[in-house]
Amino acid sequence: MGLEKFTPDTTIFQNENVLRDSYKPTDLVCRDDELAQFQSALRPVINGAQPKNIFLYGDAGLGKTLATKLVLDRLRKDQQDVDHLNLHTVNLVCKSLSSSYQVAANLVNEFRSPENQIKATGYPAGMVYNMLWDHLEALDATHCLIVLDEIDSIGRDDDILYELPRCNDNGSIDDTWVGVIGISNDFTFRDNLSARVKDSLCDEEIHFAPYDANQLRQILEQRAEHAFHDGVLEDDVIPLCAAFAGQKYGSARQALKRLYKAGDLARDEGASVVTEQHIRAADEQVEKNKIRDELSKLPTHEKLTMYSLLSLNEQGKTPAKRSHIYETYVVAAKSIEADVVSDRTIHDCLSKLTLKGFLDVDEKNEGPHGGSYYEYSLSIRTELAREALQEDTRTDELYT
Repeated sequence: MGLEKFTPDTTIFQNENVLRDSYKPTDLVCRDDELAQFQSALRPVINGAQPKNIFLYGDAGLGKTLATKLVLDRLRKDQQDVDHLNLHTVNLVCKSLSSSYQVAANLVNEFRSPENQIKATGYPAGMVYNMLWDHLEALDATHCLIVLDEIDSIGRDDDILYELPRCNDNGSIDDTWVGVIGISNDFTFRDNLSARVKDSLCDEEIHFAPYDANQLRQILEQRAEHAFHDGVLEDDVIPLCAAFAGQKYGSARQALKRLYKAGDLARDEGASVVTEQHIRAADEQVEKNKIRDELSKLPTHEKLTMYSLLSLNEQGKTPAKRSHIYETYVVAAKSIEADVVSDRTIHDCLSKLTLKGFLDVDEKNEGPHGGSYYEYSLSIRTELAREALQEDTRTDELYT
């Protein structure tokens, strides 16, 4: 059987782009308090004063990036009515950056033409910072707001989050007020910032809490009105989709993915309506894909930690203590010639894997003499974990 002819679909979707991650609505539903707090934190800019440094945190899919876009768009528009105020903004997504040096180098390149870009390696850190100060000083602007999205990618190398927020106070820049907006999907990143960074960066902290099912329903209704033809969604589709995403994540992104996939499944079947069965099937597919995608993005030592627990599980030795996991980790790391990190670092890896929902942890207490300790076990299907590890060229060596 050959390929079928492509023909436009006119049954399910009116504008399916409305359900995609790339779609940017003109308003943010159920985030009035956070938007008000954000605007309040930026009010010094419109008054011509030094900006506050702002830190936004919360899981992915909770509206942090969209809120930042909407608030800055409004600020750029309104500053045109204020004499002697000229705002410049820089937006850098740090997802693929792993150090403060790389962030600083990429910020330098934001001010340079393509032919004058600097490399992400090879310069002394001090020289890169001086380049950045020179560009900021040369701006024809009274204020510059620098947005560092997914800044948690740099881990504990947080020097950039000390240098940037203090560049006016320490005299590196005199003619332009600089403010930093840090956005993190990782709760633990904020907690692990050094004390000096917290003092510099976190003038204002805005927490984006997970959406509840009712809020997700409102978001889905807003998007569905434009995404689907009238009468396509059965009455229980949006409430069920909101319930699935609300119970597991509280994420609008996850809710929208399930609704979009349900529409896809209905279209593929040639159905005229999206039903509860489509939502249930979509939830299963999206969940499986999300786990594999998240596993594939883990840093090497988190993957090695996952491998260690998977190995112990296959030997019937889980739940396992951290000490046993670390022993297995050391053997695995050496076998692929990876640097062996400390027991403390693996403890951090276990905490992050637990927060991401890949592991379960139980506290055990053996009384005054035995003490208390934690035991870890996998909370996802072992075949998903194994497949993700085998897709990585480095950890795949553990299976050969």
